Amino acid sequence: MNTNVDDLINQIDASKFAYVRAIEDEELAALPNEALSAVSDLSSLYVVTNGEGEKLAIIEGRDEAFAAAAAHSLLPMSVH
Repeated sequence: MNTNVDDLINQIDASKFAYVRAIEDEELAALPNEALSAVSDLSSLYVVTNGEGEKLAIIEGRDEAFAAAAAHSLLPMSVH
């Protein structure tokens, strides 16, 4: 790899990123019913994680998930 690219990669602070993805069926099934009682559309749930895959939040709405990450000084990135 190019030394300049290596230097840039080493300067990236991964703790500043949040990853946003649609909730998976298995995750949805594991949630208690009372946690879902206020959700109007289950297909609109998004998971926000840190770089290690740790769940930070489950939020209704993609735009809302991005806004929540940004509100906590994180740079949201979409993951598929």
